[in-house]
Amino acid sequence: MKRLFLLLSFFSITLCLTAQDQQIVVPYTLADRDRAIRAEARLESLENRMNDIQTQMNRIESKFDNYFMWGFGMVLLSIFGLIGFIVYDRRTTLAPVEGKTERIIKALRERAEKDPILMEALKNTALW
Repeated sequence: MKRLFLLLSFFSITLCLTAQDQQIVVPYTLADRDRAIRAEARLESLENRMNDIQTQMNRIESKFDNYFMWGFGMVLLSIFGLIGFIVYDRRTTLAPVEGKTERIIKALRERAEKDPILMEALKNTALW
């Protein structure tokens, strides 16, 4: 049993050593180092450009939000202004009509005191 274990140990050590000898070593040259430096510089410049674009997009988004709020405020102001104008116009239009209506009812009541048929008609319409 010991012999078998020793034989297997020797065989596995021999395989490991031969595998290390078969590995191909790729040398790292100065040209490779320069290429890596240039690639790193390019990545850094791309990163800076992306940060600049992000900053520009944030400014554009801020402007859009500002314009949107102003536009929304203008629409609401226009709606409330229109409602106010409608109420004002209705009151100013109805004021003269109401005055004339009161005078007509007053005249009809005076005439109804002498005419019983007109008095009955005013009572039926709840104007007496």
